[in-house]
Amino acid sequence: MSQRGFIRRRGSTWTAYWQVDSKQGRHQRSKGGFPTRKEAQAFLTATLAALQAGTFSEPSKVTVREYLLERWLPGRSASLRPSTFDSYRRNIELHVDPALGHTKLQQLSADHLDRFYADLLQSGLAPKTVRNIHTLVHKALQDAVRKNLVVRNVADAADAPKLARPGEREMRTWSPKQLRSFFEGIADHRLAAAYVLAATTGMRRGEILGLRWSDVDLRARRLSVTHTILTVSYQITPGTPKTSRGRRSIALDPETIRILAAHRARQTSEKLEAAAYVDQGLVFARNDGRPVHPDYFSQTFDRAVRRLKLPKIRLHDLRHTHASLGLAAGIPVKLMSERLGHATAAFTQDVYMHVTPAHEEAAAAQIADLVFGVEESRKPRPS
Repeated sequence: MSQRGFIRRRGSTWTAYWQVDSKQGRHQRSKGGFPTRKEAQAFLTATLAALQAGTFSEPSKVTVREYLLERWLPGRSASLRPSTFDSYRRNIELHVDPALGHTKLQQLSADHLDRFYADLLQSGLAPKTVRNIHTLVHKALQDAVRKNLVVRNVADAADAPKLARPGEREMRTWSPKQLRSFFEGIADHRLAAAYVLAATTGMRRGEILGLRWSDVDLRARRLSVTHTILTVSYQITPGTPKTSRGRRSIALDPETIRILAAHRARQTSEKLEAAAYVDQGLVFARNDGRPVHPDYFSQTFDRAVRRLKLPKIRLHDLRHTHASLGLAAGIPVKLMSERLGHATAAFTQDVYMHVTPAHEEAAAAQIADLVFGVEESRKPRPS
């Protein structure tokens, strides 16, 4: 079987034509609507290569909507975490389908995606969210290529929003004084200990709300992160850490232990006074023992920050505050990475590179002490 092809301009767009010789004779196929000659040529090249490799996709009228919602997404339900599946579903239904759902899958182009991403950004959607949608589309189209539904993954050529590197992102943290003011201002709240734990361990929101007393050893001053709380369609769902590094043991300081012990005593009183209490063993629970909703936990934090007139930060920034203060105090990056449950120490280094210049200067001085001697290395610098 041999094949050849060409491209031609039709009105304001370009069309790719190719021929296939088979036992039934010679057939000409075409696909139009390409906004540029370059895109038409790229499609034709990929098509001819697919014909040569035996992976050519027969013309199909399947739309983006049909493929994503009726074929691709249902097939992912068993392999994705419930929260990830729900996120994919919502992004497809809220954003992808209204804009691209009617487009035939085989006619989807990089230009379609570029305009789609630009419209999402113009509507006020955060670049990170648009980038997540691009990742979703790219995965779906990659599977379509693998199943010979399309010749190539047009998302490869699309221009998704670029995100700042971890260390380049604006990060808001509190000083020790501001943190103490916050602790004093929320001391009487029934979830005060949860916010203290967030700041003194760097645990994530879901990890704190999923923590159970069976995972806390007050005498040994340690806790284990083995459970999490997720939300799927606003419904609370129990879960586990995503990675093995996320499942970790964290040392606790004496003051945090004292606050946790006081919290446990108050929780015991609540159980005795409650008309009905469903004890799930949670360290932080509602008055009736049910899990605290993550959104309520964040909103309560935001209200407290406004009430106390402290610099505005997010609940997640307590995690950043913990890491920044620890690194500034000289805790090794590797140890801090283990406390935070990061995949690698290199990732921790990238995220908190703004904290490390002072460490580098101190290291330079220490090396100079060894090379030149303490007295020599600390002589005044020439002006």
